[in-house]
Amino acid sequence: MISSVILDEPELEFGGAARHIDPRFGITNYGPADLGAADAPRAIRVGLVGPADQLDGLRRWLERCREPIAAKDEKYPHLFPEFPGCDTDRGLHTTLVFSDRNTRAISSRDLRAIETVGQPAALTKAVSVYTEEIRTLADENRVDVLLVARPEQLIDTAGRSARDPKEADELPARDALDEPPPAQFANFHDLLKARLLHLRQPIQIIRRSTWDEATRPPEGHSRQDEASRAWNLHVALYYKAGGVPWRLLRSPADLTTCYVGVAFYRSDDGSSLSTSVAQVFNERGDGVIVRGGPARISRTDRQPHLARADAHALLVHALDAYRREHHTAPARIVLHKTSAFTDDEAGGFQDAADERFIDTLEMSWITSSEGAAAFRPGAAPPLRGTLVTLGERELALYATGSIEFYRTYPGMYIPRPIGIRPVTPTRNPRELAAEVLALTKMNWNQTRLDGRLPVTLRTANQVKSVLRFCPPDQAVATRYAHYM
Repeated sequence: MISSVILDEPELEFGGAARHIDPRFGITNYGPADLGAADAPRAIRVGLVGPADQLDGLRRWLERCREPIAAKDEKYPHLFPEFPGCDTDRGLHTTLVFSDRNTRAISSRDLRAIETVGQPAALTKAVSVYTEEIRTLADENRVDVLLVARPEQLIDTAGRSARDPKEADELPARDALDEPPPAQFANFHDLLKARLLHLRQPIQIIRRSTWDEATRPPEGHSRQDEASRAWNLHVALYYKAGGVPWRLLRSPADLTTCYVGVAFYRSDDGSSLSTSVAQVFNERGDGVIVRGGPARISRTDRQPHLARADAHALLVHALDAYRREHHTAPARIVLHKTSAFTDDEAGGFQDAADERFIDTLEMSWITSSEGAAAFRPGAAPPLRGTLVTLGERELALYATGSIEFYRTYPGMYIPRPIGIRPVTPTRNPRELAAEVLALTKMNWNQTRLDGRLPVTLRTANQVKSVLRFCPPDQAVATRYAHYM
């Protein structure tokens, strides 16, 4: 029997254990979740790398962001709030620290070389030039995060990028593996990050149009209002410097939980099919990356799947990483996957959980869309949090939609529900969907409350876009901060 319900907007935890549903208002009113903690970053040493004609302007804009930046307009004050400024007495309660010594300019000669060669050579040249400068600065070990201004003249991809902002929160169209990208498909973000995964410091790549109002965004990209851009950049820098902007709420009675996301990717040359795993530990959102083994396309459903032994090994490696991070084992595992579970996969994951004496293992296939759609009176889209129960093992959840707190629908396209298909119906559907909805808010690349995907799969999808450029024997970073 089909039924529907509207879930409450999940609250997040901020400084002083205060709560709010929106990350920006929570930080403004209460500070970040780790406010007052001994390891919270009170000062973030930022290294700057990029064209000389960008670095001065970028630094001036970051200095300007120490003070409040006005809201976009008064019509939607909750959707477009002001940025409170970034300093030790406001907002994230930290300050960005710069110095000429921690700045590296890309020479005009190298920029001309990038501009004059054709694609894909220009992309390869740009990555090589930037890699050398970034490594030099990182090796001096005087910065916490590297802010990289990309060259304006560089064409990002040879075709439409899978990182197009219109699809940034989408799962593959068939809820499975993306088709192998053409040989020329690549972008500066993923290639550069793949080359620098060995560094201790994460990097943050920024376009000139982010800080320079006179520069138009590249074709296919839109520009947010200035306060929103400041919010997104500073939260990302805070997280990459080791800070905790916000947390999931956790009751003392809740089981200690390890969240695991499994996604699949092909190597850049299309020769191999592998898995990537992104884990989110507890309510903090600390991500540790574990590379999985080979996968195979099933003849039955044309989706990628793991053999039982490989599924077992994958979760064992994930639990080993969890223990190294937290010095204990979780009592519960929530595992999300981008394709349906075979009996071998479910059995292999269960074998690993049983071997490590894990009390609870919950496995769900998260689909990109469902055949069902919800409607409400009038022209407004369904409310975010609308849950439609289609069957015992089939739920449709609107993670995007109209938002009462914003008093509008903030999207540009008709929202589609994501599907939640648990392997075994061990929990109440409402509780299961509420947890997925809360996980959509654990995204430190943007600060609105309405992410579409749970962070388990958003993270795994971002990781795979970088790992496909890494050979199997390359050592890679284990912190999610290096991939976002």
